[in-house]
Amino acid sequence: MPAYLVATVAVHDQQTYLKYTVRTPALIARHGGKFLTRGNPVLTLEGIPFKDRMVILEFPTQAHCEAFFKDPEYEEAAVFRREASVAQIVVQEGVTNTANPDARV
Repeated sequence: MPAYLVATVAVHDQQTYLKYTVRTPALIARHGGKFLTRGNPVLTLEGIPFKDRMVILEFPTQAHCEAFFKDPEYEEAAVFRREASVAQIVVQEGVTNTANPDARV
């Protein structure tokens, strides 16, 4: 079942953040992941306007996503992200029933 990593990032040091972004595509691909969005404009339809960076990744499974996040090379790259930004990173598994998934309200 696919898993989706969603990162919202407030970048305060663009030059340092670039040291992170140049390292991540190959690492993501090595763990079977792919970018669905990467810093594209976000439209806020309701609530507080979203002004930060958003990245959405898809991995074959949550285990692939966790392996990426724990990869020593990623941990080295993440040092630059942490120096240059404040982020929230969450993962959610996809559903196999897309016609009428469980609402779980």
